[in-house]
Amino acid sequence: MSAPTDDADTEPDGGYADATHGADHHHDLPDPASVKRWLVTTNHKDIGVLYTVTALFFLVFGGVMALLIRAQMWTPGATLLEPLQYNQAVSAHGLIMVFWFLSPFAFGFANYVVPLQIGAKDLAFPRLNALSYWLYLFSGILLGVSFFQGGTFAGGWTMYAPLNLPVYTPNIGASTAVLALVMFTASVTVGSVNFLTTMHRMRAEGLTLRRMPLFTWTILLTTWMMLFAFAALLAALMILSADRLFGTQYFAATGHAGSLLWAHLFWFFGHPEVYIVFFPALGVMAECFQTFTGKRLVGRKWFIAAMVLVALQSFLVWMHHMFLTSINLQIKTLFMATTIGISLPFDLMVFALIYTLVKGKVRFTTPFLFSFGALVLFILGGITGVFLGAVVLDYEFRGTYWVVAHFHYVMVGGVTALVGGLYYWYPKMTGKMYDEFLGKVHFALYFVGFNLLYFPMFVAWETPRRDFVYPEAFVGWHRLATVGGFLLGASFLVMFYNLSRSLWTGEDADDNPWQYSTTTEWAIPSPPPLENFPGKPSFSSGSLEFRRGPGRAADGGEVEADGGTGAVQVREDDEPESHASVWPFAVGVASFVLLLGLSGLQQGSYPAGVEGGFYVALTAGGLLGGLAALVRMANETFHAPTGPFGESWPFEAIENTKLGVWIFLASDVVLFGAFVGSYAFIRVAEGWTNWHHLIPEAHVPLPGLINTYILLTSSFTVVLALVAAEKRSRWGLVGSLATTFVLGVAFLVNKALEWLHLFHVHTEAFPHGWDIGTNVASSTFYLTTGLHGLHVVAGLVVTLYLLVRAWNGAYLDGDDEPVEYFGLYWHFVDIVWLFLFPLFYIL
Repeated sequence: MSAPTDDADTEPDGGYADATHGADHHHDLPDPASVKRWLVTTNHKDIGVLYTVTALFFLVFGGVMALLIRAQMWTPGATLLEPLQYNQAVSAHGLIMVFWFLSPFAFGFANYVVPLQIGAKDLAFPRLNALSYWLYLFSGILLGVSFFQGGTFAGGWTMYAPLNLPVYTPNIGASTAVLALVMFTASVTVGSVNFLTTMHRMRAEGLTLRRMPLFTWTILLTTWMMLFAFAALLAALMILSADRLFGTQYFAATGHAGSLLWAHLFWFFGHPEVYIVFFPALGVMAECFQTFTGKRLVGRKWFIAAMVLVALQSFLVWMHHMFLTSINLQIKTLFMATTIGISLPFDLMVFALIYTLVKGKVRFTTPFLFSFGALVLFILGGITGVFLGAVVLDYEFRGTYWVVAHFHYVMVGGVTALVGGLYYWYPKMTGKMYDEFLGKVHFALYFVGFNLLYFPMFVAWETPRRDFVYPEAFVGWHRLATVGGFLLGASFLVMFYNLSRSLWTGEDADDNPWQYSTTTEWAIPSPPPLENFPGKPSFSSGSLEFRRGPGRAADGGEVEADGGTGAVQVREDDEPESHASVWPFAVGVASFVLLLGLSGLQQGSYPAGVEGGFYVALTAGGLLGGLAALVRMANETFHAPTGPFGESWPFEAIENTKLGVWIFLASDVVLFGAFVGSYAFIRVAEGWTNWHHLIPEAHVPLPGLINTYILLTSSFTVVLALVAAEKRSRWGLVGSLATTFVLGVAFLVNKALEWLHLFHVHTEAFPHGWDIGTNVASSTFYLTTGLHGLHVVAGLVVTLYLLVRAWNGAYLDGDDEPVEYFGLYWHFVDIVWLFLFPLFYIL
């Protein structure tokens, strides 16, 4: 991780950039005009621009798929696309828009704006920020590649079992699409850890949680939801990848409740995902309503409380997506109640926004129009969603275009606000003003196109979902929707023309082009200088004061021009910071190559001949390249802002990297929880005691018991390593780390011997041995303990790295934190084994 090292080889320029052209001259970072700048940058503003531009590319990619779908729907049973091609277009459209466009678009703004709003110089781990972007980009490219491997995934964006298995979606491209999602989820996890550490540890003096701007609040809650929801999705995708690549039996078409298990895992992620997508849009709406009414949000603290409530409740409603399954009525009724319950805090938020409009004086700028349009659309989307929350109505509406219409009114309603956010922050990001007239033309075309596209779907709701054959009576409505779709697409051409022309010939933007904006990003030049602020900002007086302007309330309240000349509290930088590293890009490339190689696996082996050799070479090259890049990244001299810079409740005493490790481990708890939960779910469905018939007698507790003792001993040696580092005993440290490494290897060797023995058990019940694909019991055993084994391997790689550095004298002069953080991870891995041992060896 990006913990600062001892000596600096970089100097910050310390001055403001030219506010007109944003030319940050800094010898650590190439000029923005060069391609190299964008490959090596770790600066949060550059990463924000990269996220925004890339997300807009995926908007076009997914939008083309949408227009193909609408063209197919012009007449019932049209043949513009073959049936399988149509299924691929529907699936790819859903996946691209939900994963590669919606959240990354919002996180483009989050990357750019959140550090500015909280008074931070950058995110806590700048290189991890760059890594999360490159993993995102290359995961999208991997999805693109899947179209050229016999066709991409064609089982719908929800990937329901058993359609997600090779027997129904046999293309290699379908496996590649699943692996692209795994890579995307890794990007989200890295990003979430980074944002949470930053927002909890790096807020400026006086900026308490209660006073944080509303956009930053929405990002804080979004990243907490992402941390846990995407961990559940990662578990589902890893299990699905194992089913597709290695032949495990989790989601098999026959029995084992595989279909129901996928639905539980997917929707435990899928329902929070709706709020993950919508919350940043809500933050943009709140900021724009405050700025363009000149009024602080009515009921601000209740608005925040409602959002916190929704974030918590979002994990308690997933089963309303499963009302048509065999779950008993009592549980369905309970989830109907939680679904109705989660709509209540939203009512409060909607009323708060409406009252803010009523009390303020509205200025109808482009950002405001999009924010207001989003509110109108969301109200309609929310009301129609309550229909689906009722079990009885859901029986009627499920699988129809009612769901499609509702879903798009909510999700694309969120996009509407985010487009408003793009116009709102465009002057800050580019230093140029967009064309207001063209912005309003865009809004008019967008709003009319949106409603022409989606509202007819409510009327023609009896159209079967994901099917291009529908009753003749609905032809008129579908043609209206198709016209609306092309109009909606055309509206974005106006936006692209407006923003690209403005970039070159637009008038220069002021530091603060909006009269009543009150958050910190508007208090510095447009675009901001590389280091954001001339020193360390402080809100301890209740406002951030510069010599040349009014106070800016930390909480986004009304501006009070106090006429004073109080200066921002400035202290000199403690140390220069780094802004460039090529290794995150290298790790992204290597991950792409590795996963592309793995996509060639079928039933645990590569195809014969040249094709198989190609995939093997990619896998090996990606793995070695990724390891080499990670080691180079770890060894690089890099200075990140360390914090805290003021407010870091409740984590004042926890250093950035330590908090990052704790947050990562919290997501890992959910990952292992989902694996263990899947095992328990399948075993209960199979019959808890019947399970023993699926396991050979040769599967005895002894190897597991030996491994338990080995791991417990290794935890002890890690503690000894930390004690040795604190006592500055070089040989004690080296010896303890070496012992830990040997014990970890012994654990893996013992496990490998046990697995080999079980693979070659030949009894009447298991004539071909007991391998990963023999039955569902063997699948759960090998995959869950295998996941744990991979964690041990990762720990051993880190141990080896620490050992080499300790041999060279590191960690003895009060810099023993890496040993402590590694210990946290290693103890976690050991604790997980204490749960796995009884589950898989004794019960």
